[in-house]
Amino acid sequence: MVDAPEILRYSAFAATPEGGNPAGVVLDARGLSEQDMLRIAAEVGYSETAFVMGQAADAAVPRYRVRYWSPAAEVPFCGHATVATAVALAERVGAGPLIFDTNAGPVALDTAEQDGSVEVSFTSVEPEVREIDGVVLDQLLQTLSLTRSDLDPRFPPREAFAGNWHPVLVLADRELFHQFRFPPAEVAALMRAQGWLGTVTVLHATGAAEFMARNLFPVGRITEDPATGSAAASVGAYLRELAYPEQSVRIHQGAHVGRPSLLAVEIPATGGITVSGGATRL
Repeated sequence: MVDAPEILRYSAFAATPEGGNPAGVVLDARGLSEQDMLRIAAEVGYSETAFVMGQAADAAVPRYRVRYWSPAAEVPFCGHATVATAVALAERVGAGPLIFDTNAGPVALDTAEQDGSVEVSFTSVEPEVREIDGVVLDQLLQTLSLTRSDLDPRFPPREAFAGNWHPVLVLADRELFHQFRFPPAEVAALMRAQGWLGTVTVLHATGAAEFMARNLFPVGRITEDPATGSAAASVGAYLRELAYPEQSVRIHQGAHVGRPSLLAVEIPATGGITVSGGATRL
């Protein structure tokens, strides 16, 4: 009989005291089965809960095996739960570099203490960007009550990967970005059919290096995610693929669900995309 694990709760990427994306963290998940982790994630009820399965012995940099579960299924990677887990570890063993071995691959992190809190930067796995099949794109747009003419012509739609695959749409009109509605069950069905285990990422450019984001996550039984680190990394990969001139951008998210969030994204010329933020204990 495995003892019930301690479940920590953090909010990551908060832009205001009431903002950010809540994540569950289990620092000692050794002995938990997949059924246990799915049950715990469903009981916690956040978009994701991270489970630390163990620490590698004799690694030059502290290295942990981490798995992520939504209330509905396991996901390969979760950015905000990664930040929450890194903060939880730093609070216990001190700040410094870390490596998380995830189902998407190894993720390098840096943690640093700043003014009494812990700031985290993680660098994604090697990203990929590909075109969205035209039929699938039209189906997605129709499900969101959008058309191709609603898209910003500067930003063609793509699928981007930095741990999870995310379709990325950029809307030209600010009001439409704020007001569009969608049927969660239909969007979830399309996401499952396409293997989109992360979010549907909808953006609006508000400046040269500023974007607003809505990340739809009904496949994880969350209508909209307040802050999505894997999507932010995927957006960085998407912008690099388009030869976007800015090497760092800020993504504002969560206002539509009452949890304002801010994600800082660094876009190097090659390699993984770096996303930064903090997390506070709930």
